[in-house]
Amino acid sequence: MDPSKFGDIYDEDHFIRTLDGHVWVVRRLPETVMERFGNNISNIPNLKVKAWVPISYYLNEASPVLREQGVIRISPFANRLAIETPPDIQSLRCLANYKALRFSVPIVTIAKKLVERMVEKSSNNGGKYVAVHLRFEEDMVAFSCCVYGGGMTEKFEMDSARQRGWREKFKQRGHCSSPGLKRMNGKCPLTPLEVGMMLRGMGFNNNTPVYLASGKIYKADRNLATLLQLFPLLQTKESLATPEELAPFQGYSSRLAALDYTVCLYSEVFVTTQGGNFPHFMMGHRRFLYNGHAKTIKPDKQKLAVLLHDTSISWKVFKEEMETMLRESNRKGVMFRKSKQSIYAYPSPDCTCHQDLIDSTSLPTYLNH
Repeated sequence: MDPSKFGDIYDEDHFIRTLDGHVWVVRRLPETVMERFGNNISNIPNLKVKAWVPISYYLNEASPVLREQGVIRISPFANRLAIETPPDIQSLRCLANYKALRFSVPIVTIAKKLVERMVEKSSNNGGKYVAVHLRFEEDMVAFSCCVYGGGMTEKFEMDSARQRGWREKFKQRGHCSSPGLKRMNGKCPLTPLEVGMMLRGMGFNNNTPVYLASGKIYKADRNLATLLQLFPLLQTKESLATPEELAPFQGYSSRLAALDYTVCLYSEVFVTTQGGNFPHFMMGHRRFLYNGHAKTIKPDKQKLAVLLHDTSISWKVFKEEMETMLRESNRKGVMFRKSKQSIYAYPSPDCTCHQDLIDSTSLPTYLNH
C-alpha cells in the first residue's frame, strides 16, 4: 500500500544521466502520443510478457507492436527478461543496477547519519557491526502459515491478518496445512530468539554490535526481549534516528526499507533469515562493492529447524553445527555466478570482471527500446 513513485525512492536525475547514451529515459510521454490514446495510459497496448523470456521475444513480438503503435506497456514488469543474455546486455544490467540506481537525496541524507551512528556505537568493535534482516512482521508470519506457540489467540490474529491481506486465498484447500512440516522443511520465518541462538552459536558474543533491519515485529515486546538479552548492543533505525528524522518516511514502507538497506550494505556481516528481494539484491550489491568478499550468513534453515527441534541437543553440539554453517556461508561469499543464477545476486564475473565496460561509454545505444 506504499504510494511512493520511482523518484521518491531513487535519484531520478542521476538515473537518467548515468544511462544517457545507452538508454534514452524520459519522465513523461510526449503529448502527441498521449493524445492518440485519449490521454489515458491504460489505453496504450499492454503486452502480457511471461517471466524470464529471451531477447528473441522482444525482437520478434514486442518490437513490431512498438514500431506500429509508437508506444507499448509491459505489465507486470518484474523478471521479464531471461537470466542469460549476451555480454552487452549483461553489462547494461550491471550499469543500471550498480551505477544508475542511487537512493533519493532525502533517503541518502538520513541513511548516511544512521550508518555513521551505527559505526560510532560499534566503536568497541572497530566500527564493525552485524546487520540482520529479520522477517517476523505480522503479515510475514501470517503468510507463512507457521505456528509459533501462541495458541488460539495467535490463530485468531493470524486468521484475521490473512483475511485482511489475501481475502479468500488462504481458505483454499492446502494453503495452510501441515505447519509442522513447513517448519521442518525450513519454510518458516525465524523468530528473534532463533536468530539470536544461531548467532551466539556461531561465535558472536554479547558485545557484538547488531543492527536489526525489519518492519514492525509481531508481538515485539515479547519476541525482541530475548534477542536483546543475547545482544544488548542491538540497534534499529528507530533507536538510531530521532522521531523527527523518521517522520517524513512513516507510512512509506519502501522508503523505510531503503534506510535499512543502506545500513545493511555497509555492515561487516549481513545475515539473511528469509528469502525475498531485499536479501537477494543485498547479497549481490555487497559482493559487487567488496569484490566478491562480502561476509554474508545465509543459514541452512532446514538443518537449523532440525537442530532447534531437538530438545536433547547439548550447547556444545549445537555450537559446532553453527560454526560449520558459518564456514559454509563464508565460502559461498566468493562464488562466481553459475548458469541460471541471477546476475543481481551473483555479479561476478559479469559485472566485477568488466568494470571497464560498465564505466565506459562503449555500451551499445538502445534508443529504440
